[in-house]
Amino acid sequence: MSTPARSSAALRKWADPPDDAVALSRLEARLPPLLSVIAGMVDLTGFLTLGHIFTAHVTGNLVVASAAAVQGGPFNFAQALAIPVFMLALAVVWLIAQASHRRGPSLARLLLLVQFLLLAAVLIFSVITKPSTGQQGLVAGIAVMIAVSAMACQYALLRLAIPGAISTAVMTGNLTNTVLSLMDMLSKRRPLMTADPDRLRRSLHLLAGFLVGCVVAAAGVSLIGDWAWSFPLALAAEAVASR
Repeated sequence: MSTPARSSAALRKWADPPDDAVALSRLEARLPPLLSVIAGMVDLTGFLTLGHIFTAHVTGNLVVASAAAVQGGPFNFAQALAIPVFMLALAVVWLIAQASHRRGPSLARLLLLVQFLLLAAVLIFSVITKPSTGQQGLVAGIAVMIAVSAMACQYALLRLAIPGAISTAVMTGNLTNTVLSLMDMLSKRRPLMTADPDRLRRSLHLLAGFLVGCVVAAAGVSLIGDWAWSFPLALAAEAVASR
């Protein structure tokens, strides 16, 4: 390779990291609020149409299943199965990320596409089989597992591709951060936490996004039933198309 060619290659290698850093920073600012709306939609749509199972707050299913087991109520096998399926989906997403040899924004785009395909599968499967009409049956259980896998992809996406982003589905942590930060701001005494207005702002945006997603999903299920899965799918398509 000639000296100019080597210099050009070295220049590209030197220039790429800052470009990636800028793109990653842009994704951290723009993508999580959109994903939080998707998470709210998926969680509530699944809860209302698939037998009161949480597809985003997956550990909530363990609480519900345990309560049913102790109190002798009706046991929904899909609630217990959702957690190991979530773990398996995380492992599969990790394998996809590892095999792709991608990092940062490029990996984020790939995993956004995977989530879009999984949500498309939920919509198609639900429209064809109507799981909402038999929410304790096998068909509903299959739809739950696909939706849980889509949310596992979203969790993994943030950890693997955008590690600086706040969680878009675990709202308990965001609510805790918001309330404690506001208490510190309103207090005249020395703050108990390190001041981080940007993190507070992002937490508020994610809380609002998740709530909006829940409200839209509830309205969607009431109006169009299983077709309500088209709402998070549309936003997932927007996330894939965003740059």
